[in-house]
Amino acid sequence: MSAAALPILMRSLGLTTMAREHDDALARAEAENWGYPRLLRHLVETEANERLRRRVERMLKASRLPASKTMASVEPARLPEKVRRQLPTLLTGEFIRRGDNLLCFGLPGRGKTLFLAALCRELIQQHQMSILYTTAHRIVTELLIAKRDLKLERLIARLERFDAIAIDDLGYTQQSREEMEVLFTLLAERYEKKSVLITSNLVFSQWDQIFKDPMMTMAAVDRLVHHAVILEFNGDSYRATAAKKR
Repeated sequence: MSAAALPILMRSLGLTTMAREHDDALARAEAENWGYPRLLRHLVETEANERLRRRVERMLKASRLPASKTMASVEPARLPEKVRRQLPTLLTGEFIRRGDNLLCFGLPGRGKTLFLAALCRELIQQHQMSILYTTAHRIVTELLIAKRDLKLERLIARLERFDAIAIDDLGYTQQSREEMEVLFTLLAERYEKKSVLITSNLVFSQWDQIFKDPMMTMAAVDRLVHHAVILEFNGDSYRATAAKKR
């Protein structure tokens, strides 16, 4: 087979990056006396790296994460001490591999949302974990529509594909009993199988405001905390501090 025919064969096998880089890599190999094994390794690594880049790009798009919230935006000095200590362990992603939950509590403006979104982005980029980021209002609305259309089981099964679902602002707005019932169904289906990451301005003793019914509240809390990392975000409000500086 001629050298010119090799890129065509690569494309036929779906090795599009190798085919695109073949001529330049071959010229470099000849100039630097690489030898065939090094040339092949270079092409394979280039293909693998490009596939990884595209995969992470697709996962970030599917995650719905806000683009502005990254780990570079997190100020470590402003994180509570326990959160700072836990961060390196959380960044390994082991808690998600175990199917454990992450619960972040604190008053509005304490950095819960920024921390959670930044953590999710890192876990996708560094460990290729499949994560869906959503607000409580949005996920509940989607669940209600699916229930109305008799597709709730199908939606929950589709959500099972995500290693973790990050639900921001649980309890921030008052919701109806029907809304909380579909959310409870989602939490119950993921229990001890897949992770749920939550931010809330309400501590557990106030969760009867979320789930309305005492038994449902107890059952929801019990499932979430059974295997969970719990973080408290206290201190001054980020927004209030920024306003004072202005």
